[in-house]
Amino acid sequence: MDSRSVAKYVEDAEHINMPHRLFTLIFPIDSANNRVLLGMKKRGFGKDKYNGFGGKVEPAESIESGAIRELAEESGLLAKRVDKCGLLFFYFENDPVAMEVHVYLTKEFTGHAVETEEMAPKWYPIDGLPFELMWADDSRWWPLVLKKQKFTARFWFLSDMTTITREEIVPVESLEF
Repeated sequence: MDSRSVAKYVEDAEHINMPHRLFTLIFPIDSANNRVLLGMKKRGFGKDKYNGFGGKVEPAESIESGAIRELAEESGLLAKRVDKCGLLFFYFENDPVAMEVHVYLTKEFTGHAVETEEMAPKWYPIDGLPFELMWADDSRWWPLVLKKQKFTARFWFLSDMTTITREEIVPVESLEF
C-alpha cells in the first residue's frame, strides 16, 4: 500500500488489505459571493458529471501538493492555501482497487477559471449545487462541508457507477493521522 495512504487508520478489517489508489478533490470557494467552482468533466472517469477538481496523486508529491497541481491543471486557478475537509473511500463492484480521495477546500487562490481539455468550469451557489448532474454520493456528504464538519465517508457502488448499495459517513474532529 502507498505509504501516503491513511487507509490503515480508517479502513475496517475487510478492506484494509485491499489496494488503494490515492486521489484528490478540491473545491474553490468564493466566500465574497457565496459560491463554489465545479467543473464538468469532459473526458475519462466521471465524464459528463460536475465535480470538484482533482485526480491521481503523483508518486513524488504530497497529497496536498497533488490537489494544488490538479486544480491548476484543470481550472487555471492556483491555490495559495488549502484546508482538508474530508476523506472518501469508494468501492466499485468488480474492481479490486479502492479509491482513497482526500477532499480539500480553498478560499485563497489566484487566477481566473478557464476551460481546459479535461474540465469546463462553472460557479454555483455554495448551497445550490446541481446534485442531479454530480456523483450520487456528493449530496450525502456536501451538507457536512456546509456545516464546516470534517468527515470520513465510504461508498459502495454497483458497476453502473450510479447506484450506491451501502454508505458510511462519520463526522470527525480531525483528519490528521
